[in-house]
Amino acid sequence: MANKMTFKVEGSVLTMERVFDAPRELVFEAYSTAEHLKHWWGPRGWTLSACTVDFRPGGIWHYCMKCIDKNQGDFYGFESWGKAVYKDIVASEKIVYTDFFSDAEGHEAAGMPSSDITMTFETLEDNKTKITSRASYASEEALKKVIEMGMEQGISETSDRLEEYLLTQR
Repeated sequence: MANKMTFKVEGSVLTMERVFDAPRELVFEAYSTAEHLKHWWGPRGWTLSACTVDFRPGGIWHYCMKCIDKNQGDFYGFESWGKAVYKDIVASEKIVYTDFFSDAEGHEAAGMPSSDITMTFETLEDNKTKITSRASYASEEALKKVIEMGMEQGISETSDRLEEYLLTQR
């Protein structure tokens, strides 16, 4: 794939951008329903074993990524729970939410960094869509912690999976 996710760190803010070869409405929809998310969310070798989405301001997305790739060694069988609390949604344009690590019951994981994320969806020429995701962390140390956990690779693989999934939806 020629197009990859770009990353820029400024203090405690991580900005990520990528252009997808799909219409903005479809890209936005891929982020807004469990039916879409379960097909592409997570790094390669991981699946969403649980996913509930209440896509509205004040609503919650709660999910579990589970490693199903035996080649990933100690990660095989590992579960990683996450939770997003939506703050603002503008159809096909913007999603604002707070992102947490959580447990299976949806309680925020102690000691794990959360972030406030604003995602924008912009129509480009040839019916392409540019996503910009701006994640603000409480501190530079909190951002450094998630980067050291391999977040950039995970997000890159997740965006590759989204690109592949979008091709099946046209």
